[in-house]
Amino acid sequence: MELDPTEMDAILKRLKRAQGQIGGIIKMIEDGRECQDIVTQMAAVSKAIDRAGFAVIALGLRQCIADPEGHQMDVASMEKLFLSLA
Repeated sequence: MELDPTEMDAILKRLKRAQGQIGGIIKMIEDGRECQDIVTQMAAVSKAIDRAGFAVIALGLRQCIADPEGHQMDVASMEKLFLSLA
């Protein structure tokens, strides 16, 4: 299923922010920052990436509901994708 590119903009922004956070984590490690600070940032990035994944699935579900004949993914496939993130 191809997702609407205009609706994917918010998801792309979220992922680009996460990409920046990952760069920050790498720098924190290189600079010898405290373990707690590093893990806190890693948890934030993980959550951001998970939320982006759920947003993609939600968008796909909305598109499938709006036009069930125009998409090849069925409910079971969407459920499998959702559970892969859980």
